[in-house]
Amino acid sequence: MRAFRAAVEARDMAAGDALLAQDVVFTSPVVHEPYRGRAITAAILRGVPRVFEDFRYVREIGDEDGADHALVFAARVGDRELTGCDVLHVNEAGLIDGFTVMVRPLSGARALAEAMGARFARITREAAAAPEA
Repeated sequence: MRAFRAAVEARDMAAGDALLAQDVVFTSPVVHEPYRGRAITAAILRGVPRVFEDFRYVREIGDEDGADHALVFAARVGDRELTGCDVLHVNEAGLIDGFTVMVRPLSGARALAEAMGARFARITREAAAAPEA
């Protein structure tokens, strides 16, 4: 999904948030249960730049007019290099209603889990304070 990629690369989180469906389901690479809803998903995505360093998308897979997209990325968390993939599903309105993140290697996933975990209280506060759209 080029619009989401462009928003992330421009660090325009408001534009990225606007592409999320109200009922989006976010599946984390490090948490068992998915997160449901735009507010928590947007807050998680806003937290990512605070954790990832040198984040960049390196490949895009999928038909721009299709419902399923994969954005392959590379980044660093502390001294751990990692690669990952944002797997996006868009609904009929063109909004992201499914967002799954996969990360490798295991040491990178552990570093990500630790870094995001340390910030998760702030993320949940941001989600709770988000206005209903």
